[in-house]
Amino acid sequence: MTEVSLGMPQLPAPDYPAEVRARLEADAREIIARYPGSRSALLPLLHLVQSEEGHVTPTGMRFCAEMLDLTTAEVTAVATFYTMYRRKPSGDYQVGVCTNTLCAVMGGDAIFEALQEHLGVGNQETTEDGKVTLEHIECNAACDYAPVVMVNWEFFDNQTPESARKLVDDLRAGREVRPTRGAPLCTFKETARILAGFPDERPGAVEAGGGAGPASLAGLKLARGETPGPRVVSPRGGEDLPGATEKGQPTTSTGEAPEPHPSSHDAPRRTAASDPENPTGPVTKEGE
Repeated sequence: MTEVSLGMPQLPAPDYPAEVRARLEADAREIIARYPGSRSALLPLLHLVQSEEGHVTPTGMRFCAEMLDLTTAEVTAVATFYTMYRRKPSGDYQVGVCTNTLCAVMGGDAIFEALQEHLGVGNQETTEDGKVTLEHIECNAACDYAPVVMVNWEFFDNQTPESARKLVDDLRAGREVRPTRGAPLCTFKETARILAGFPDERPGAVEAGGGAGPASLAGLKLARGETPGPRVVSPRGGEDLPGATEKGQPTTSTGEAPEPHPSSHDAPRRTAASDPENPTGPVTKEGE
């Protein structure tokens, strides 16, 4: 039977330049040595090749296959499954807007639409200057800070269309941008190398840590019998609200600190904002 070709012949992926190949091989061997089975090193190796070119290229997948004695089909199956691996050139800063349920209803959809218009790009598209790639993303387990924007997987909490526009403008202008919490921001290639398992050498990165913020810990404090103090979110710019005490707590119109309330975001409301036809009763102290 004559073999029939069902498509154009595939050209082999070009190799890295010799000096790049030597450097990547040394890094790859260091990664592979951490695992009892070399196949387990595939995910960090994909981050490694992504740190070289900013996305996972056919050359990068071929390199991973050769280092791990896998087929390129096996590597491609993994690289196309995980969304953290980019398959086409992308920006220095991956700006992801959470549009999952809670972030969406809190304003995530509006933020995403505002950034599309402001940047002139669609989902998974990159600005002409190569600085910003915009995408909508699924839940990042930061619902208590909704709506959330992530830049290279660092958190920017409690965003608005205005703050998000300023954020991308600062990124494109090269101005310093600091995440709401966690480590300092770095480029996408630098992030990929860290995810490959190499030391994070950014000043202050280790000290910054990744601990939970006050909103995330409110439930834990309640479980311990503690009463978390009120926390009013600022206009999502990180500054205290006008009329705050020296410790950053909001005050009432009379200048006094409000009564503690278990909500980490909002003061007590007399009605359910989403259902004004069925008002809830006022929040009162137990026993009143």
